[in-house]
Amino acid sequence: METMTVERVIDAPIHDVFTWLTTTTNYRRSPLVLRCRLTRRGENAPYGVGAVRSHLWMIGWLRERITRYEAPYTTEYVVERSVPPSRHEFGSMTFTEVDGGTRVTWTTRAEMAMPVVGPFLTRVMVRPMITRSFDSILRSAERALTQPPYVERDMSGRQLAS
Repeated sequence: METMTVERVIDAPIHDVFTWLTTTTNYRRSPLVLRCRLTRRGENAPYGVGAVRSHLWMIGWLRERITRYEAPYTTEYVVERSVPPSRHEFGSMTFTEVDGGTRVTWTTRAEMAMPVVGPFLTRVMVRPMITRSFDSILRSAERALTQPPYVERDMSGRQLAS
């Protein structure tokens, strides 16, 4: 099993960062994410404990179930099914208020489900793909939460009429 962790400080309030990153449909703002949806609502919140999320990323398809949800500080999940097949022990996002915003720590522990070569392929191929995907989603969250809304401009930089 490989443990993969990506961290980023986002200059936004912890509640906003938590809400954005636990709402799976926001992941589509990353160029590495093709489709995401909530397939079953959680017990006390849409993305709370028991929620099931379905993701189609450039690296494959995942069905995740939320196992812990303590807004705005942590959420945990387990991948129940995936293509390509994997063994998944743990996934979490933790949110901590720091100078400059909110520190997000995204960790997962997984391995390709392939006899003999699974650990090697996980280390060489899967680890870089997962960490790049996590980083891309965190960058998308940062852009969405810290930059003003998109304004269409012409070639000279003047704002076009809406």
